[in-house]
Amino acid sequence: MKTLAEPESETASAATAAESEAHATVSLSEIVAARLRLNGSVARTPCVESAALSELTGARVFCKQEHLQRTGSFKERGARNALAQLSPEQARLGVVAASAGNHALGLSWHGRSLSVPVTVVMPRFAPLVKVARCRQFGAKVVLHGDTFDEARGEAGRLAKEFGLTYVHPFDDPQVIAGQGTLAFEILEQVPDAEAILVPVGGGGLLAGVATVLQALKPDLEIIGVEPANAACFAAGLAAEAPVRVQTRFTLADGLAVAEAGKHTLAIARPLVSRMVQVSEEALALAMLRLTELEKCVIEGAGAAGLAALLSGSLPDLRGRRVVLLLSGGNIDPLAHSRVIERGLAADGRIYRFDALISDRPGGLAHLSRVLADAGANVTEIVHNRTFAGPDLSRVHVLCTIETRDREHIAEVQQRLAANGVELG
Repeated sequence: MKTLAEPESETASAATAAESEAHATVSLSEIVAARLRLNGSVARTPCVESAALSELTGARVFCKQEHLQRTGSFKERGARNALAQLSPEQARLGVVAASAGNHALGLSWHGRSLSVPVTVVMPRFAPLVKVARCRQFGAKVVLHGDTFDEARGEAGRLAKEFGLTYVHPFDDPQVIAGQGTLAFEILEQVPDAEAILVPVGGGGLLAGVATVLQALKPDLEIIGVEPANAACFAAGLAAEAPVRVQTRFTLADGLAVAEAGKHTLAIARPLVSRMVQVSEEALALAMLRLTELEKCVIEGAGAAGLAALLSGSLPDLRGRRVVLLLSGGNIDPLAHSRVIERGLAADGRIYRFDALISDRPGGLAHLSRVLADAGANVTEIVHNRTFAGPDLSRVHVLCTIETRDREHIAEVQQRLAANGVELG
């Protein structure tokens, strides 16, 4: 764990760099100690086989349900392990972290349990539900800046000014050791597992899990999964050093990290079999499948492993025993509903089209009959007369329908064309 109270100077920077190199590994014994430390304070979550997902993907799928932790994610493990090792003076002064999500929740919850003051710096755009929950858990929440980097800078300033201990969300050996504890549970729950799909942002979960699995079950294939819109870890592995990438919006906001950790890269590089990137469409579809088939609400980061299986990029896993880490379930209900709609669209079960129809009596009824005959259910129709063009006898309608699949969409399109409905 790194303290940011030291003065900034070339000597201090050199000492910090040397210290970072000295702690660039996390041993199996440290993770064993972390497990003992967390016993009774962090849930031992289920890891159950999913018949539905197995049938869907062709692999034997087991789901490690970390979204069932008290704060909704695996981040509790690393937060608790770091807090439990503070010196009495550090515990008295408190800790600070920059986080807009699960790390903040984990620190807030376990800080209250251990009577450690917690300050969380979040960007001003942070979800209100997470701000409220951190405050409910007793943390002091500081909203600062429009980006995570600005929030992190403010966290560092507060650490220096008030002597707080800065707890990094992923590139901290004690945090990494805490995250690694779930690997012991997986080995006990699925001893014959052949592969594991690990969501990757900065790499703390991957580094901790890989350390345990490589030591105790070296034949198990460790596959990291990251969003294509924030693929910093693969870039870091290729360059053998942290590389800052340009991130774009991703449904897996918990994995939206611009630069992987120095420690996590050093630990994971020799242990990880391969990295896979997933698209936003695959993430939305995976979240939909988990809601429908597993009856659980999983955030984008937690759905990354299933997204990789559904995308077809891992055909060699068919027939093998595969563990998915459902790493978290903290997503705003309104955001989740929008993601589900996007997933339905990706699945071909919602179709929106623009049609040009007659603006005379019976024009809309004709369109409705064609859709009804095709077995499509209309959910919304919006007329647009103003921008329908120079022909005043016709009108644009934006129509949204429910369909069975992509083949059904093609059938609807054929019926519309056969009945003289012109698509825009």
